[in-house]
Amino acid sequence: MAANSTKTMIIKNGYLFDPLNAIDGEVKDIFIREGKVVSSLSGHEAKDATVIDARGKTVMPGGVDAHSHVAGTKVNAGRLMRPEDHYKSVRKKTDITHSGSGYTVPSVYKQGYDYAAMGYTTVFEAAMPPLEARHTHEEMRATPILDMGAYMVFGNNWFIMRYLKEGDIEKAAAYVAWMMRTHKAYGIKCVNPAGVENWGWAKNVKGLDEPNIHFEVTSREIIRGLAEVNELLGLPMSLHLHANNLGHPGNWETARDSLMITSSLEPNSKMELEWAQTRESAKRKQTVYLAHAQFSSYGGSSWRDFCSGAPDLAKYINQTENVVIDSGSVPFGPATTMTGDGPAQHDLYMLTGQKWSNCDIEMECGSGVLSLMYLKSSPVHATMWAIGLEVLLLIDDPWKTIMTTDHPNGGLFSQYPQVIAWLMSKKARDDTAKECHKWAYDKSSLGGVDREMSLYDIAILTRANSARTIGMAHRKGHLGTGADGDVTIYDIDPGDLNVNDPSYIVSRFSRPDFTIKDGQIVARKGEIVYVPEGRRYYCQPHMDEDVEKDMMRDVRDWFKYYTVGFANYPVPDKYLKNPVPIPVNMPMEGSGEEVGRWQK
Repeated sequence: MAANSTKTMIIKNGYLFDPLNAIDGEVKDIFIREGKVVSSLSGHEAKDATVIDARGKTVMPGGVDAHSHVAGTKVNAGRLMRPEDHYKSVRKKTDITHSGSGYTVPSVYKQGYDYAAMGYTTVFEAAMPPLEARHTHEEMRATPILDMGAYMVFGNNWFIMRYLKEGDIEKAAAYVAWMMRTHKAYGIKCVNPAGVENWGWAKNVKGLDEPNIHFEVTSREIIRGLAEVNELLGLPMSLHLHANNLGHPGNWETARDSLMITSSLEPNSKMELEWAQTRESAKRKQTVYLAHAQFSSYGGSSWRDFCSGAPDLAKYINQTENVVIDSGSVPFGPATTMTGDGPAQHDLYMLTGQKWSNCDIEMECGSGVLSLMYLKSSPVHATMWAIGLEVLLLIDDPWKTIMTTDHPNGGLFSQYPQVIAWLMSKKARDDTAKECHKWAYDKSSLGGVDREMSLYDIAILTRANSARTIGMAHRKGHLGTGADGDVTIYDIDPGDLNVNDPSYIVSRFSRPDFTIKDGQIVARKGEIVYVPEGRRYYCQPHMDEDVEKDMMRDVRDWFKYYTVGFANYPVPDKYLKNPVPIPVNMPMEGSGEEVGRWQK
């Protein structure tokens, strides 16, 4: 199906859930012109508009996934090492779509179609190594429909560790700024800081104040330093942290102590943009964004006394304003774990014996990939399932949380509707717990949690807060005037919603009636009807030119240790379709001072 011939759209009579505009189930009409939300249409424009009657249905902004693994060499390694994964889930070729396959790690075409069919229009890749940035952009370029961007991994980078050891934050910031421009990256990702570098010598770090070998820099110094760099540059999102000791019993204390490191910093986004209108603040409030909190919320001292540490971690987060988490929930079934945390993946291999891949990426980072099956009969997996829901339900303010599965680590993005059902329905949780090992409730507090999230809460966790957290609320995650015309219409009447029927919730969130992107219908009840090319967002941070020149002399000197030539290191512009560069920390016109302006 071709795009709608008209350039205007009216969505009428729907129950709108738009938290960034404080709209909680009000019956509202939405007007879209030239791909953007507008306050009204002229008579002529309305006459020629595509009209959708959403009477009795739930309307939300298009879904925004702030943390998923969908592009890059580790993702492709997951596809290659799991041929058995591909015959289980296929999407047939149509007149307008490619064929595709893959269940836990879908092919690039299939993942774009599957996300859109589920109501999502924007997805960010959570870990891009600089040396593998070209391939990451190739896969994002090939992914249809979705607007995308990628966070660059810096937590074990040789240049960063060197500058932080020397206490030179300005040079570290200049390096980050240059790297983000060079590789078309959007944000800073920090994975097992100081530990992955040790993994090159079959070691790790166990505590925040343990220096790593060679560079003798600690995890605490790296977290603090990168967070300072982030705010000095004024990037759209805060430091995205994959904490140390991930996946180990007792690690909730490491996660809490890591989050405390940035508590004295102030969020300081400095983007040169026009902002769509919102009633709630569209500015990020956090200075640290904890990735897949489920994997960092473990209590106990070993797998024998393993239990949930989520209540303790949630208690700390409830008391602070500088933290946002995404959940990394576990919905059970097959998964493919992939992460820049090589030692964590090796530990998982030693526990499970599943097929495993490991990679050391020169002076930058590392990674590991492993196939896994989460079983309800497993005491550990059942507890992990409970923890993945606790980290969302026990944090009082939904604006501090984002729903994810850390696709495909905890589970698959296609299982989001099942996670939504558990969040909205205590009966759904209780029914699942009856099928699980008794540790699910015995080793967690989930059985005593009565909270049932509303449709408004779900809109926060899957749209509004994910967009605000990563600095995309200038155009995503809401339907205020000037926002992108990305809309999802679910066949859910809020007045008749029965949360004691979890299968209804799953089915309706799995296949919305309409997914609309930029004012064009792209999916209807799971069928892809239009395939536009998505945008690629990346930042162009500015830094003092003299500092950057000094930094570049260091880079050129050390580049002799790389196996690629300096000229082949950057990502050429041709690798991106529809690029959207975001100016950051630009000097005021006519001023030599390094200042940024927040425009709204």
